[in-house]
Amino acid sequence: MRALKEVSFDLHAGEVHALLGENGAGKSTLIKVITGAHQPDGGRITVGGVEVSQLTPARARALGIACIYQQPALFPDLSVAENIALRLEKTSAWQRVRWAEIARRARELLQRIGAEIDPATEVRELSMPEQQLVEIACALGAGARIVIMDEPTASLTQKEQHLLFAVVRELRAQGVGVIYISHRLEEIFALADRVTVLRDGESVGTNPVAAINEASLIRMMVGREVSAIYPPAESAPGEVVLALCGVGCAAGGVRDVSLEVRAGEIMGLAGLVGAGRTELARILFGITPADSGEIILHGRRVAVASPRIAVAAGIAYVPEDRRRHGVILEMPIAANMTMAIHPRLFPGAWLRFGAERALALDYIRELAVKTFGPEAPGGSLSGGNQQKVALARWLATQPKLLILDEPTQGVDVGAKGEIHKIIRRLAKDGLAVLMISSDLPEVLGMSDRIAVMRGGTIAAMLPGHSDAHTVMAAALGQPGKAAA
Repeated sequence: MRALKEVSFDLHAGEVHALLGENGAGKSTLIKVITGAHQPDGGRITVGGVEVSQLTPARARALGIACIYQQPALFPDLSVAENIALRLEKTSAWQRVRWAEIARRARELLQRIGAEIDPATEVRELSMPEQQLVEIACALGAGARIVIMDEPTASLTQKEQHLLFAVVRELRAQGVGVIYISHRLEEIFALADRVTVLRDGESVGTNPVAAINEASLIRMMVGREVSAIYPPAESAPGEVVLALCGVGCAAGGVRDVSLEVRAGEIMGLAGLVGAGRTELARILFGITPADSGEIILHGRRVAVASPRIAVAAGIAYVPEDRRRHGVILEMPIAANMTMAIHPRLFPGAWLRFGAERALALDYIRELAVKTFGPEAPGGSLSGGNQQKVALARWLATQPKLLILDEPTQGVDVGAKGEIHKIIRRLAKDGLAVLMISSDLPEVLGMSDRIAVMRGGTIAAMLPGHSDAHTVMAAALGQPGKAAA
């Protein structure tokens, strides 16, 4: 199978050109060809009108091609200034290190993109978004003419997203060509001038963003109409599974939260970054236990003091960062899926690998995980399939309450639709679902009811068919819009 099939793609100076496609469509391979990591076996590559043969990573950098990946490639034990200097300085073994000049140049580059980062800070102390900004500063310092951004906002807050957008627009104004890869279609319409869609390794088409809409983009990506990205509810909610009465946690900044989640119901948890949504999930799973209020499961008060107690009580939690907390990339899919039920699966410490494999195969079929088999490592899967594996791990515990934190973050539109159908099917089977999402259309399309958080508490309780303006008004605390 060919990863790319006669793909044609062009980038103009001073343009943001979006590159879209489902996971496995060929985007990463095309980027590796452009950056010299992979050698094409056909076609031509030209940079600045000059044909380039045998493109290598070093030659790509010399031609002004820079790539900003989701996982920045920085040295964690070195300072920001030292990392920037390693990328930009050409030194000899006998040259004296000019520390003041290194710090000054790093500070200028960081200020140029509006990053409030001390050049003396060690990279290991930076957040992932701050590391991305350091990568962008390196690209600017190297005089990049072509900047490739691969899912740059996947781990950014709204404030950091706005800063990144401003940096992208500044690059465009300076004549830099930007290739922008994202699964978030709203970003494409906000930033891009043109968009190219890949599907199954082929170029489906290139269009000006002004001449296309979201529905047609989705149709180009998946090769079909996706009219049911948000499948409708198929049953009425049942009895109350979870009731919170004045729950708070000073360490997590959560206070006086009261809500109910019923069997068969999807409760959407909306709010701006920092509103306390993930912190509430961590309380319910016992990571940062509540220090006030009551947590009631099936009519009985429980003290969720640890994740072990949460699991025993029937609570499952699929966290936001699947690479750090959801899937162990080096371990087989089967081991990932059964990790939370070892005492049940391996009683008396007997290793029943046949039972583990059989259970994994069941979930691979049920959740339609695209893989070579249960022995394949978690890192071999696409983002959407990794999310399914993380979900399977907790479904194996047979929970009564499923907490999903950003369940479709960083997955393509086709996988997003599959995950939505799985969530709706679980609710139909009687599972109570608490779904946290920063994707407002997802909250509106999937939720039976919406709890809006602001300042660590519930600002409004809204019906699932609410409009985006009402939800955002509640999240922002606008008067008259946050009635519970």
